[in-house]
Amino acid sequence: MRKEVNIGLIGLGKVGSGVVKLLRERKEILREKLGFPLNLVKICDIDTRKKEEVEREGILFTTQGEEILYAPEIHIVIELIGGIEPAKKYVMEAINQGKYVVTANKALLAECGEEIFSLSKAKGKEIFFEASVMSGVPLLRMIREGLVANRIDYILGIINGTTNYILTQMEEGLSYKKALSTAQRKGFAEPDPTLDVKGLDTAHKLIVLSYLVFGKSISMEDVLIEGIEGLTPQDLEYAKEFGYAVKLLALGKVESEELEVRVHPTLIPFPHPLSRVKGETNALYLKGDAVGDIFVAGKGAGRLPTASAVVADVVEAAKRVVEGKEKVVWSPPASNLRIKRKEDIRTNYFLRFMAVDKPGVLAKISGILAQHHISIASVIQKGRGKKIAVPIIMMTHEAKEKDMQKAKEEIDKLSVIKEKTLLLRVENRISP
Repeated sequence: MRKEVNIGLIGLGKVGSGVVKLLRERKEILREKLGFPLNLVKICDIDTRKKEEVEREGILFTTQGEEILYAPEIHIVIELIGGIEPAKKYVMEAINQGKYVVTANKALLAECGEEIFSLSKAKGKEIFFEASVMSGVPLLRMIREGLVANRIDYILGIINGTTNYILTQMEEGLSYKKALSTAQRKGFAEPDPTLDVKGLDTAHKLIVLSYLVFGKSISMEDVLIEGIEGLTPQDLEYAKEFGYAVKLLALGKVESEELEVRVHPTLIPFPHPLSRVKGETNALYLKGDAVGDIFVAGKGAGRLPTASAVVADVVEAAKRVVEGKEKVVWSPPASNLRIKRKEDIRTNYFLRFMAVDKPGVLAKISGILAQHHISIASVIQKGRGKKIAVPIIMMTHEAKEKDMQKAKEEIDKLSVIKEKTLLLRVENRISP
C-alpha cells in the first residue's frame, strides 16, 4: 500500500490560497485520520510574485501547468484557475495521465462536462467537484450517495451567495447599486459581477445539478436565465405585501417526462424555508420519493468554505490512490427526459407597470392580458393622484410563458406605459 499521496495545485487565487492554508494547518490532523500524509508538492500560477511565498513553505513553484500534469510523482491535480481554457486542457490531460482531478470549476463542467465525464469514466479516474455548487455544503455527495435510492422530481435552490447577499441588502432598503457595492467591498462579489448578477453562475451550477439529479446533460441554451439587475427595493416591498420574498432561484422540475430548467428572480411564499435564507448563505430544497422533503443550507461563497470542499475531495481521491485499485467511476443513470421549451413553461406572474395615472389605463392593460389568455388574481395601485407615472402591481393566475411575453411586449408599446414592465415568476406549486 502506498505510504503517501502527492498533490499538485494549478491556480493560487482566493480559493487556492485557502486550500494551501487548510492543507498546511490540518496536515497532522489529516495524517492521523487517514494514516498517511497529503503532500502539496508543487503549485502552478502565472503570477510569479507568489513564487517566494510558496517556496518559503517548502513547496515547488512553476508557471507551467505541464510540470504538474506530467510529473509521475504527483497523484492528484487540483484545478482552481476557473474559466474554460486552459482549464479544460489541464483537466483532460491530467485524466489522460492517470491522475485524479479535483476542481471547483462549475463553468467548465457546465460547458464541457459531458466530454470530461466521458473521459473520466473511460480512464477509470474519478473527477471530484463538490466545491462547484454549494462550496462547503456537501450537497453533491449527499445526492450521489445518501439519496442514491431516491427518485428526485424537483430541486429548488439559492445557489449563488453573491446575489442572495445583494437581495438581502435590498430588502433592508439599499438600492441595487449600493447593495452591489457593499457586496464587492466585503468580498462576496467580484469586481466584474456579471456572472453572478445575470444568473449565469447559478445556471452553470444548475446544469451540474441536473446531470447528477436527473441524469440529463443540458446546455445553457436549454435554461431560461434572467438576472437581478432590474429589481428595486420597492419591488421587494411590493412582493412582501402579497406574502412573498424575492430570491434568485435555480429550479429543475420533472413533469410528464419533461425537464424544466430555469434561473431567475422568483417570488416564493414566506412559509417556505427558502424565503428565510439571508446574506451569502446558499440553500437547496428537494424532494425524494423515499425520504420526502430535504432542506440544506450553508455558506455558499468565500475562500475557506470552498477550500473546505476542495480538501474533502482531495481526501476522497487520496483514498483511491492509496487503495491502489480502480473503482467503477460513478455516473447517474442515462435519462430519456425531454427538455421543456422555455415558451411552454407555465407559472404565476408578478407584473410591475409604470403607468400614467388616468382613467382607462388599467382597462387597457387587463384587456391585453385577457387577449392572451391571462387572468388577473389581484392588483395594487400605488401613489394615486400624482401627475407622474405610478406603479401598478399585478399578480396573475397560472399562464404560459409565450403568452405572457407577447402580452408584455404589447403593453410596453402603450403610450401610457413609461418604463419597461418588470416581470417576475412566482413559485407556488412547491410547498414545504
